[in-house]
Amino acid sequence: MRSQTSISQNATPKRSNKRRVFSGIQPSGDVQLGNYLGAMKGWAARQAEKENFFCIVDLHALTVPQAPDELHNQTRSLAAMLLAIGIDPHLSTLFIQSHVAAHAEVCWILNCMTPIGWLERMTQYKDKSSSQESVVTGLLDYPVLMAGDILLYDTDEVPVGDDQRQHVELARDIAQRFNHLYGETFVVPEPFIAEVGARIMGFNDPALKMSKSYSHIRGHAVRLLDEPEEIERTIKRAVTDSGNEIRFSNDPERAGVNNLLVIYKVVTGKEATAVEADFADAGGYGELKSRVAEVVIDELSPIRARYAELMADVTELDRLLARGAERAAAVSEPKAEEIKRKVGLVLPVS
Repeated sequence: MRSQTSISQNATPKRSNKRRVFSGIQPSGDVQLGNYLGAMKGWAARQAEKENFFCIVDLHALTVPQAPDELHNQTRSLAAMLLAIGIDPHLSTLFIQSHVAAHAEVCWILNCMTPIGWLERMTQYKDKSSSQESVVTGLLDYPVLMAGDILLYDTDEVPVGDDQRQHVELARDIAQRFNHLYGETFVVPEPFIAEVGARIMGFNDPALKMSKSYSHIRGHAVRLLDEPEEIERTIKRAVTDSGNEIRFSNDPERAGVNNLLVIYKVVTGKEATAVEADFADAGGYGELKSRVAEVVIDELSPIRARYAELMADVTELDRLLARGAERAAAVSEPKAEEIKRKVGLVLPVS
């Protein structure tokens, strides 16, 4: 009996009148509440409004050392998680980056017209390279591959966190430079940053964005596959302050309480005034944490169940990813051929 993961996809999606969106996520580390509330929940909620390409960027993951088996398993796991949180193959194109050769090909062409100074000024490169004795080329070149990912699809919008805005700005610079040198070719993309939920902070340190980089620290984050008991323990250990007022605030001293309220707001979909009203009669931060844990557990329980179902039928999951790659290639390969022609490469005879 075929599982519920069997979903047909059209092989060659046509450009719709909707704005086109490209989103990429690395298959490294466990998906955390910050990833979900900061990006993935919005991807699923807004996917009917626009034409979406969701890419598991496994080539980007290679910029840091990876255990091959772990990368292999995490790539498939992330695909299942994206489907579990609500990415619908009827509405969106979900695929693995390395399954579409145009991404690596176009990256090389863009490398050959991107000044190295543009890459050396990237904040993330400077931060990551400063702590390493030897820096691999891929770490420096990461933003060019990201630009290729985006530009191949004539992307209008790129949903990113604040930490990735600079990379989208680089993609814009590369697009404009190519258009100037070779004629109008690329759509110049715009970054899209959600007003709320774009920066979910760590429970152990609300001054730090919740990140896979700190996943080894006890109490930093809730993972989407955590059991309810572990979710409750993590949230109840969240750092707050010495006060007792449960209201949104920009005061750094109250960042922990503000973070809990933001999580509650994004999960429930309520307005800020309604969130504060919910806690008007609360008995203190203990009750705040309990109720935040409750809504988070309720939100993640069906996702965890759906994920288990998807991972139980890996053959069907791989089929879905293959169909997604076909759809992505139908858009990106003609674009790659246009780019090759414009820079003077001889195309093979079909």
